[in-house]
Amino acid sequence: MTDTVQALPALIDASRQEIAAATNLEDLEQIRVRLLGKKGSVTELLKSLGSMDPETRRTAGAKINEAKQTLTAALEERRAALEAERLAAQLAGDAVDVTLPGRGQTIGGLHPVTRVRRRIEQIFRNAGFEIADGPEIEDDWHNFTALNIPENHPARAMHDTFYFPDGRLLRTHTSPVQVRSMEQQKPPIRVVAPGRVYRSDSDMTHTPMFHQVEGLVVDEGITFANLKAVLHGFMRELFEKDVKMRLRPSYFPFTEPSAEVDISCVSCGGSGCRVCKQTGWVEVAGCGVVHPNVLKAVNIDPERYTGYAFGMGIDRLTMLRYNVNDIRLYFENDLRFLKQFA
Repeated sequence: MTDTVQALPALIDASRQEIAAATNLEDLEQIRVRLLGKKGSVTELLKSLGSMDPETRRTAGAKINEAKQTLTAALEERRAALEAERLAAQLAGDAVDVTLPGRGQTIGGLHPVTRVRRRIEQIFRNAGFEIADGPEIEDDWHNFTALNIPENHPARAMHDTFYFPDGRLLRTHTSPVQVRSMEQQKPPIRVVAPGRVYRSDSDMTHTPMFHQVEGLVVDEGITFANLKAVLHGFMRELFEKDVKMRLRPSYFPFTEPSAEVDISCVSCGGSGCRVCKQTGWVEVAGCGVVHPNVLKAVNIDPERYTGYAFGMGIDRLTMLRYNVNDIRLYFENDLRFLKQFA
């Protein structure tokens, strides 16, 4: 072992020369592995210390560790130099000649979903509604319980809802904004709540993140007839044509009675086509009279006040307005598609 310790200075000198001669980071890494890796020459020397007597081990261990530190420092110094050289070469290669003529500018435009959302907001503002907003990360009470959704309802299932470890979740609809509006205001209340919502679903007509707009009116003497009139007027304004509308009985925990909203197909005018599956009708929204339990949850007297609520997918309405058959096109950022709406 004495011979090995005496040979350490020569090993260090030879290794430092080899490190200094390395011209790239890959070669430098090979040198490091050969010297200090699991089976490197210096590592093997450290492993052999266990077979020595205590006095020899103490002396040899100090020398070998000193050699290891010296080589590690040399490797790091050379690595820093090579990285600086690589960065300088990259910067030189990526340099921009500011004297070259410009390439011109292209005029952008609003995303089609944004265009339709702004149009929806303006239509409802003109009808006397306020625009309400709320958090996208919600608690269970606002997203489910306050909306009369029971504990065993399928909407709470893990395969539909994105939950956080602490029990909070990504909102599955913008209805929690309606709940917060009723908590913060006293009737009369007239709000629409547009925004992003999240559900675990993805295909030609669904995405894990999509956009909804939900409306709420609470006041004395509100009836289903008021709901129907507002929705029909909205559909005609949005699609800029005299579309027909029908309501089909349905079920939602937060409204009673509830209905699905269909309009005459905006592509074929109701004569039957691929978009409406030859029925002449397309489903666009859900609606109903606010359930008394929802009013009670926010301390509004259901004996005095009534209300209606509705919800619809902005992305779905955008597909119908622009006759697009795959919702995923809106979120793939393909400029060839998006520039059509500029």
